[in-house]
This record gives sequence, C-alpha cells and structure tokens, in this order.
Amino acid sequence: MSKIKPSQGAPYARILGVGGYRPTRVVPNEVILETIDSSDEWIRSRSGIATRHWASDEETVAAMSVEASGKAIADAGIRAEQIGAVIVSTVSHFKQTPAIATEIAHRVGAGKPAAFDISAGCAGFGYGLTLAKGMIVEGSAEYVLVIGVERLSDLTDKEDRATAFLFGDGAGAVVVGPSDVPAIGPTVWGSEGDKSETIKQTVPWNDFHIGDVSKLPLDRNGNIKFPAITQEGQAVFRWAVFEMAKVAQQALDAAGISPEDLDVFIPHQANMRIIDSMVKTLKLPEGVTVARDVETTGNTSAASIPLAMERLLATGQAKSGDTALVIGFGAGLVYAATVVTLP
Repeated sequence: MSKIKPSQGAPYARILGVGGYRPTRVVPNEVILETIDSSDEWIRSRSGIATRHWASDEETVAAMSVEASGKAIADAGIRAEQIGAVIVSTVSHFKQTPAIATEIAHRVGAGKPAAFDISAGCAGFGYGLTLAKGMIVEGSAEYVLVIGVERLSDLTDKEDRATAFLFGDGAGAVVVGPSDVPAIGPTVWGSEGDKSETIKQTVPWNDFHIGDVSKLPLDRNGNIKFPAITQEGQAVFRWAVFEMAKVAQQALDAAGISPEDLDVFIPHQANMRIIDSMVKTLKLPEGVTVARDVETTGNTSAASIPLAMERLLATGQAKSGDTALVIGFGAGLVYAATVVTLP
C-alpha cells in the first residue's frame, strides 16, 4: 500500500484570459523585396502574408512577454501573485540559461512560481497548454501562465528568397485555471523526428562561435551570416496539409465533437494556403470562424495561436464560450492539437 498522499487538483482546467503583444514596427512586403528577388504578388500568392511586425531593440523576448502576460492576467481577473507556474515556449531566447520564464515571472509580479522554458517550435503553445492543464488537474498549481513568444526577425536570413518573407515577432499569453466543466480537451500530440532536417537552424551555435568560415554561410558581401531558420518548403507544405488535417480530426474525435460543433478554428499561422487546405480537408462548415492572422502578423511560431486567438476575441469574430479547435505544427517535426472553450 502506497504511503504517498494522492494529489488533489481541480476536476478540469480552462483558459481564463488571453493577451497579445505585437511590435510597433509594421514591415510590408516592399521592405522584404529590398534583399530578395521576388514580388509582392508572389509573396502573397505563396503565403498570404502582406505585412509582419519586427521588434525593436527595446522589444525583447522578455519585454513582449510581460506586456502580453499583463493583458492575459487582467483578462482572467486574477492577481499575478496567484500564478503558480510560468511556461514559456520560444526558440529565440538566445541565453542557454537561465530560462527567460524566471525573469518574466518576476517582472509580472508572480512571486515564486515554477518557471521554465520549452522548445517545441510552432507547436510550443499546444505543448505548454497541455502541461498547464496537467498541473491544474494534478494540483501542483492553481493558475498557470502560458506564453508563446518569438523574435524570429533575429533568426531570419534576409537574403533567403524561400524564408525571408515568412517570419514575424510577437508574444501571446493565456492564463489557465480551474474549471468545473471540461474546457480543454485531450491533446493529440507527437513528433516525426525522421523529418527533423526539413526545418532547422542553418548552423549550430558552436560552429558560429568557432567562426570557421569553411563551415559558415556568407552574405553577398562575404561576411559571416548569423544562424537562421531554413526549411524545405515543399516538404513542409505537403506534411502540414496532408498529415496535420488528420491530427486535427483526431483531436475532434478525442473531444467527442464533430466539425459541425465547432465555432472557431485557430491553426498555427504558418501559411494561408496551408490554412485553406486544412479547412477544405476537414470539411469545416461555412459558419466556422477561421483565424487568418498570418496576413498581417506573419509566422510567429509559438506565439501565433494565442495572438490569433486574442485578435479574434478583440475584434468580435469570436466570442467567450465558443468552441475552438487549435493546432500547432512545425520544427521537429512536432505537433499538438486540442479543442478548447474560448475565454
């Protein structure tokens, strides 16, 4: 017989509040075209992106996260000191240690919560949401702050015609807390590591640190390029369109609902063509609101789902209590999908 006392948490968890932050600088495609041979029409037709936001020196990963978190905490109607854990998903915090979550927790006034970073690419928000739900049901935290934040402009090769137009910066945050009814469904998540080379950093940090020019890419002036994100566009597109629609359907099945029960669809904002293809494959009814934040925000990786969620609610395109399917997918290749009740 076990001597360990069983954990006692809430019966269920839900998203209580959401907040977002987009940098003040808006970058149109015309700026991207200064360093690549392309056109506004080509970029829009391939990705659906017209503008994106790029952060200033002052708009750091921590600063953007604090702004988004403050809005989420206020929206949830709780005090910052009630937060028992802070989870930050990012690939663009450049200090190996300490985790940026600890600084963010301090700056938002959360006291002494558990705080850690995760690296799950564009699926990171879904991973963080799942961890938060587990903490609340298990009883290790009453409220959890989940943040997706990126400064992908720092990891963008401005001369790479295939990726220079894709990425943007921003932060999205949610507060997850206890619920008397199911409001975050089972998560369907996983990875396909055999495809890990399809989205990756161009060179590892140690190669860049050593500075061996023979191993490093050079810009048009012969200078060493900072490490950047690169991808095999067609391979990623095919995987996202065909495989992620299956994962999305599995998440619906796990939650016990059909496409007709959905009010909102919030996929990772990677590419408008991927989003439209998933809508078609899932056979979503015309009445389902679909997030297409990518047009003006670009691909913000882990931040894209909470940013899109916040905009839909702020503009009235979605409302509190709506049932939404969320799915993130990206580098790894990793994915996570679940059905949630919007705050």
